[in-house]
Amino acid sequence: MDKINTVAIVGGTHGNEYSGIYLLRQWDKQPEIISRSTFSTETVFANEKAFEQNKRYVDFDLNRQFSHDDLNNPNLRGYEQCLAKSLNQQLGPKGDARTDFIIDLHNTTSNMGPSLILLQSDEFNRKMGAYVKQHMPSAVVVFEDHASVEEHFFLSSLSPQGVIVEIGPQPQSVIRQDVLDWMAEMTKHILDFIELHNQADVPALPRTYEAFKYTETLSLPLDEAGERAGMVHHSVQDGDFKPLKDGDPIFTLFDGTEIFWEGDYIAYPHFINEAAYYDNNLAMSLAEKLIVHTD
Repeated sequence: MDKINTVAIVGGTHGNEYSGIYLLRQWDKQPEIISRSTFSTETVFANEKAFEQNKRYVDFDLNRQFSHDDLNNPNLRGYEQCLAKSLNQQLGPKGDARTDFIIDLHNTTSNMGPSLILLQSDEFNRKMGAYVKQHMPSAVVVFEDHASVEEHFFLSSLSPQGVIVEIGPQPQSVIRQDVLDWMAEMTKHILDFIELHNQADVPALPRTYEAFKYTETLSLPLDEAGERAGMVHHSVQDGDFKPLKDGDPIFTLFDGTEIFWEGDYIAYPHFINEAAYYDNNLAMSLAEKLIVHTD
């Protein structure tokens, strides 16, 4: 892959996910922390208005507004829809971006620990995942390469390369030191890897490592009226990236009835009971475990 010349670190894509916002403030005071010799780094506070209102978003989820169709649709005039178009001009435009690489910083209420979400599984991303795990053994790597970068609607899809740093558990509108420290550390390793890549000096990496590949999203059980009829089973709650096998309990209805997972693969739930997803009645994402080869 070609040299990366420009990197944008984005915080506050969601206004109530505080770790990235407060790290941006710190890095703006101490830019040497995120500066490297072979590329320029800028910080972007994506949704200041949502932060001021202590909300995830004002009108629409900003991190779902970056499809080509939406960016080119002048009839979409909600606050985040207009903001996405502005960010597309600032960092993109998508498909021909001036920014080579975006690191988008997020918190989750789920017990996911320090998670690195990769939108591509090319050699560069596979090696970056290996490098981060080598230097941060607690890190989890998740590939969301079920769609191309062009087809993704995340903010990080504006640039040819981009990642989502997803750290939890952290309640909305709260700062936790362990979570903030994980985010700062993972960001450092990503920047270091880009620097080494540009210098053609990436050190020896493990030939293989364990990661996860997104497969599907499950909804909470609903009744005939479309109201929530149950909740995530207690044996699954907080068990992000732990195996879920066919026949294991997954939901409990409010009348006490248990619902069991019916799957033809061993699933690894994550984003379990993410508070922000309740507006869509989403319960969790599922993944399969895979062995990633770095060569």
